[in-house]
Amino acid sequence: MAVMKPNNYHDEQNKQNILKMRAVLETLPGFCRTFFRGIEDYTSARTRLAYAYDIRLFFEFLHEKNPVCSKIEITDFPLEILEQLTRVDIEEYLEYMSLYEKDGKEISNDERGKERKLASLRSFYNYFYQGEMIKNNPAALVPMPKKHAKEIIRLEPNEVAILLDQVEDGTKLTKKELEYHKKTKNRDVALLTLLLGTGIRVSECVGLDIQDVNFDVDGIKIRRKGGYEAVVYFGTEVETALLDYLEEREHMIPEQGHENALFLSLQNRRMAVRSVENLVRKYASRVTTLKKITPHKLRSTYGTTLYQESGDIYLVADVLGHKDVNTTRKHYAAQDDERRRSAAQMVHLREKGTD
Repeated sequence: MAVMKPNNYHDEQNKQNILKMRAVLETLPGFCRTFFRGIEDYTSARTRLAYAYDIRLFFEFLHEKNPVCSKIEITDFPLEILEQLTRVDIEEYLEYMSLYEKDGKEISNDERGKERKLASLRSFYNYFYQGEMIKNNPAALVPMPKKHAKEIIRLEPNEVAILLDQVEDGTKLTKKELEYHKKTKNRDVALLTLLLGTGIRVSECVGLDIQDVNFDVDGIKIRRKGGYEAVVYFGTEVETALLDYLEEREHMIPEQGHENALFLSLQNRRMAVRSVENLVRKYASRVTTLKKITPHKLRSTYGTTLYQESGDIYLVADVLGHKDVNTTRKHYAAQDDERRRSAAQMVHLREKGTD
């Protein structure tokens, strides 16, 4: 009898993305396959899938709104159609992306969403233009949407302490939530302490296997975006929380294929990204109603605190796994909330002590 090999989370995700990609390709013009084969060596399956979704949206827009393209099935679009389009066509597409309806749902995109869609389109056009397969590149003529500065949302130190206390005692949970809390308390404490104490991404967290944790060096081995492995070190608070959970984890009986997963759901399967997002939302909503806290905001909390404590932007970039330090600088070095808060006390509208 064959024994099923436990799922490697990252390999399984990659496999699913490849299968989704094949399904999307069936809905696109034939020449798109040339593009995706051409970028396969330097992009991940996840990146290619995101490109495919964006490019399909572009062709769906053309098929619906462009009088010439509406007469042709999307799968029959010829390559020449790309160079027949103008800068105005692409600008109209981006404007349409601000608010449109798909499958009965309203979908909106802010500047960042439209920037990503234009970036996908530029890569698509550049491939054919640089390969001299088309003569015009209207996508290169469209400027990137101007992004407004986005303030980092994070938890304050006192909020972090309150959050972890809440995960431990569950005092503000509903009666139904408390029933689940009894079963998942140690797991939830370990998971949130790990996210807050290392700044790892939620996908890196759910992808952890038991053997990825090494208490000899107090580190975890994770798979970063792009597929490379890295070791992230943790402190005593994370160590204690993990040890408490692992003692409990030894007595769990995982579903077949999930034996190695570090964090298990109540169904004894590897936790999904969505499950962790719901978990964070559940506990964080009891701490603050002014901030929408997600696992990524916990990562921002860690990054901001590390920068404030160390003042070393290169250290923060390295620990967070940013390939480009400018990404880190953009997000954290400009963040100096303490000075901005002190400004509130610097301006006095009326002299004190006057009648």
